[in-house]
Amino acid sequence: MTKSIVISGPPAVGKTTVAKGLAEEFQLQYLSGGDVLKEIAKEQGFDSEGDDWWDTDDGMKFLSQREENSEFDKKLDEKLITLFNQGGMVITSYTLPWLIQDGIKIWLEGSHASSTKRMQSRDNMSPEEAYEITKKRFDKNKALYKKLYNFNFGDDKSVFDLIINTDNLTAQQVIDVVKETVRKLL
Repeated sequence: MTKSIVISGPPAVGKTTVAKGLAEEFQLQYLSGGDVLKEIAKEQGFDSEGDDWWDTDDGMKFLSQREENSEFDKKLDEKLITLFNQGGMVITSYTLPWLIQDGIKIWLEGSHASSTKRMQSRDNMSPEEAYEITKKRFDKNKALYKKLYNFNFGDDKSVFDLIINTDNLTAQQVIDVVKETVRKLL
């Protein structure tokens, strides 16, 4: 069985780009934890279409509901753990690295300024709006996971096999660094 890989990090740091690059390179199945969570949101009556849905008022409203009701995140994490443990996956997830024992765990980090720039260009929004959204999402998710699982998202990186600061690297450079590490660990 081929190990699974999980990519984690703050909003708009490049997780999806790196995960898709790894999936292609190693013929693994790619899965976005955020997309699975959007399916759960859809079950709750939200119109969660689009890559930038999390940055909308509706996405923020669902995040507030998650703060009040942990069943959404627990359901997501149970599903992701099951899929991850089957092997052969590259999954993006905020929580999975702290909830699993095996596999390869990669943390992508970067400054808030870099995340703001990525979101601004990716989602076509003003710098101020991108800054506020990335900050709010990070802070709310950090508090949610501390309450739910008692880990410090963004601070406790002891569970990771590789930590990469993406600030001064292109997406391809990050993917190349990650590929080298994954080749050694697979």
